[in-house]
Amino acid sequence: MSDAAFVGSIPELYDRHLGPMLFEPYALNVAARFRGFEGLLLETAAGTGRVTRALAEAVDPQARIVATDLNEPMIARARELVRADNVEWRQADGQALPFRDGEFDAVVCVFGMMFLPDKAAGYAEARRVLKPDGRFVFAVWDRIDANDISQTVDETVAAMFPDDPPGFLARGPYGYNDKDAIRAAAETAGFASVAIETVALETPAKWAADAATGLCMGSPLRSGIDANHPGQLDAVLEAVTQALRRRFGNGPIAGKGQALVVTARP
Repeated sequence: MSDAAFVGSIPELYDRHLGPMLFEPYALNVAARFRGFEGLLLETAAGTGRVTRALAEAVDPQARIVATDLNEPMIARARELVRADNVEWRQADGQALPFRDGEFDAVVCVFGMMFLPDKAAGYAEARRVLKPDGRFVFAVWDRIDANDISQTVDETVAAMFPDDPPGFLARGPYGYNDKDAIRAAAETAGFASVAIETVALETPAKWAADAATGLCMGSPLRSGIDANHPGQLDAVLEAVTQALRRRFGNGPIAGKGQALVVTARP
């Protein structure tokens, strides 16, 4: 199962449990950078539309957003959740975008670049579809040890299966954060200016069980557990919930999240 395969019940669980905790804080942070934006904006890896909704509320009413994702189940969920007249939904691969050269005033990708198998193509495509005075704004998670809740989940699951730990979290969402490599890849694709900002925000959840459900069942970590350790998902969920309670408490929880927000300009 691919690390980018958000299928079955994953999109609904992803949005319900991970959306408020991991994605909403950074959706608002990125959207604030586009307040009053008046042009045509492309969003890649839009997922279930958390960033899309924040962007639609931040931009000028005359602006237009084309929101895309590789996974049709994610787009289907997003269409149900985001009702905005200035948003058009398209299925598209960020490595081979179906748009004209220089078509967009901005490209946004929040927590999607790390899942592209061909990242060079992703950078090149973002540059290709941008106007000469456009900007590419994207976010990737920083190291897993700078993201408290996900680190706790990863360590707990690894301890349960020391001989064959499901490594999705460290390998996937938290596996692409080398600033020098990011800058070099963007410059190679034709971006002349690359600014990288470290953004630390609180990542809250209603309960430890919500965070555990989101990360264990609302991401491809679930597929790795099912494939390599069949019948163990419930035990994993219980162990992770207890570990989160021990670290963050029995009521509403919050950990520190940390991401890199990159602004690249031609």
